[in-house]
Amino acid sequence: MSEARERPITAVLADDHQIVRDGIRMVLEAEPDIEVVAEAGDVDAAARYVLGHKPSVLVLDLSMPGGSSIDLIPKVLEISPETATIVLTMQSEPAFARQALRSGARGYVVKHAAASELVEAIRVALEGGTYINPQLGARLASEPPARSEPPDGLTPREIEVLNLIALGYMNPEIAERLVLSVRTVETHRANIQRKTNRHTRAELIAYALEQGLVER
Repeated sequence: MSEARERPITAVLADDHQIVRDGIRMVLEAEPDIEVVAEAGDVDAAARYVLGHKPSVLVLDLSMPGGSSIDLIPKVLEISPETATIVLTMQSEPAFARQALRSGARGYVVKHAAASELVEAIRVALEGGTYINPQLGARLASEPPARSEPPDGLTPREIEVLNLIALGYMNPEIAERLVLSVRTVETHRANIQRKTNRHTRAELIAYALEQGLVER
């Protein structure tokens, strides 16, 4: 066994539900060589703990307060290049997996998977590979390419706004990211709702996934 593998695998857990973090900790610390060094309940705390601990792995939920977990993935690569990010999420749509992997995640595990799958994903990532849930991987491979033309007459700016909605941003965060006023974002959102006939956040997210817009 190499010297690197003899050292403990350190992990930061990032999920906004304490009961979920407790379960993940139990799974990981049942392994003799894995140690959980910190737990975060929001995106900002996750970034701080990665910077402070430089862990072997960050286990990251996609839906947390404090911003976009997707945007945190490349930030982790900047502040701690040796840290592998493993996404552990309820989101089983291929578009989310593709976005996470393109952002630099080294694994994508859905929460209904067996506990052993998370451990396997961590070990694959630390050996230099990339792990994705097998059923989800099969769906990714069989999906047709996303359409090239925007659907329902959406403008490029409206697609940007819809993409950020699907990634978990709220209106003020979208405004800051796109350098717009909150009122302008609200107007774009109203136009999106009218054009797509989708009105709730869940309906807009589902629409963005159906149309392949999350990747744009």
